[in-house]
Amino acid sequence: MIEHIYTNAQIVTADRQFSGAMVVRDGVIAALDEGSVAAPAATDFGGDYLLPGFVELHTDNLEKHFTPRPGVRWPSSAAVVAHDAQIVAAGITTVFDALSLGDIFEGSQRVKNLREMVDGIRDAREAGALKADHWLHLRCELSFSSVLELYESMMDDPDVRIVSIMDHTPGQRQFVDVDKYRFYYMKKYGLSDAEFEEFLAERRADQAKYSARHRRAILERALARGHILASHDDATAEHVAESSADGMVIAEFPTTVEAAQASHELGLSVLMGGPNIVLGGSHSGNVAAQELAGHGVLDIISSDYVPSCLVHTPFALAGAGIGFDLPAAINLVSRNPARAAGLSDRGEIAVGQRADFLRVRKSDELAIVCSAWREGTRVV
Repeated sequence: MIEHIYTNAQIVTADRQFSGAMVVRDGVIAALDEGSVAAPAATDFGGDYLLPGFVELHTDNLEKHFTPRPGVRWPSSAAVVAHDAQIVAAGITTVFDALSLGDIFEGSQRVKNLREMVDGIRDAREAGALKADHWLHLRCELSFSSVLELYESMMDDPDVRIVSIMDHTPGQRQFVDVDKYRFYYMKKYGLSDAEFEEFLAERRADQAKYSARHRRAILERALARGHILASHDDATAEHVAESSADGMVIAEFPTTVEAAQASHELGLSVLMGGPNIVLGGSHSGNVAAQELAGHGVLDIISSDYVPSCLVHTPFALAGAGIGFDLPAAINLVSRNPARAAGLSDRGEIAVGQRADFLRVRKSDELAIVCSAWREGTRVV
């Protein structure tokens, strides 16, 4: 039996915060006690926070390490290990790597990298090189011509747990405001006005040709395999009703208060991005995540494209005066995403849970992940 004690910590459980100690035996939380413990071999947290390891359901971070610059293709094993190190240093001990099945352009680098990203994760795990626990989240772009073939090539991979259904066609969902879409893509790809108008027409034609039939086919296959389904960018009550009827249980990035409230009423867990909270709103001009929190319809925070934001957002929400104490805010990045993903063994500081936990120091406006443990083993 391997036992360790952590003392003099501000422990945050799912429903309370207290100064105390935690005992870990064989990678599992065995006891929690208020007050300090005088044990010679105990690790003294010095009053720092003891938080559950964060559970990340939707991060695009791996793709950045494979293609750090346009035209650059980084070696797969090095890319995966670098991504993993950044993830766990941000306090994320369980991560669902979100891989795009499709893009706005045929033959894009993210599609070319797809198989190597999956193989790279598996190779790194088998080599014992990963510090976080990695699963797969397949982001299915319905208007992409070969998305169904891409999904079918991966749907029986045992690492696949979440499948999200996306449609980034301009004029609806994330990009209701076509001017926002125009600004984003003209700036990103350096398109002229004429090139953008051609690009816009192509995207709308692809949606009309592919989206409806791809949605039906992917949903049928995903449900048969027990994949957890997520909607993406629902904007209206009608979108949400369709998502619920299709068996979706997570509502990723709803773009309006109406859609978030409808999702809650139908039992979908509402997920929003931490960058939205840190920056004070959506870069696409959609609803602010903090506004949804104030309405009581925010369940999960994802780091999306900035892994380090997960340690900042709970403290920001807890200090915003909108009805969140720190335990409730921490649940948004730990317990709630774990349960939404069907993981009952982690995500909170409680007896019997996996000893995935963090030492976090709070200084003024900055929260710092000092150390991280996964199943009782220190990984940072």
